[in-house]
Amino acid sequence: MEPNDWVKELPAEVTVCDEAGRLTEMNDAAEGGRGLLGADVLDCHTDADRRKLEVMLKEGRSNVCLNEENGTLTFVYQSPWYADGRCAGLVDISFGVPGEIPHHLRE
Repeated sequence: MEPNDWVKELPAEVTVCDEAGRLTEMNDAAEGGRGLLGADVLDCHTDADRRKLEVMLKEGRSNVCLNEENGTLTFVYQSPWYADGRCAGLVDISFGVPGEIPHHLRE
């Protein structure tokens, strides 16, 4: 197994961009498919989301949210990734949320 093979068929959308916003990695579930590799991630979003991504790239910020579209709930986790201690781009992992989720308190 190659180092990144685990993510290829993961049942979640995974995209990675570099510090300039160019898509460098995508798995099979990612919206738009691998044909978008090399494209500007900012071109794939609405103006509001574009501004948020620009700030995240510039300041190395994370974003975690739930999106609902057509009755489908999606969990979105966006985080900077680092090379040599500096923000080198963003990782976006998104997956559908089932109707009920167990909540466990650990001590």
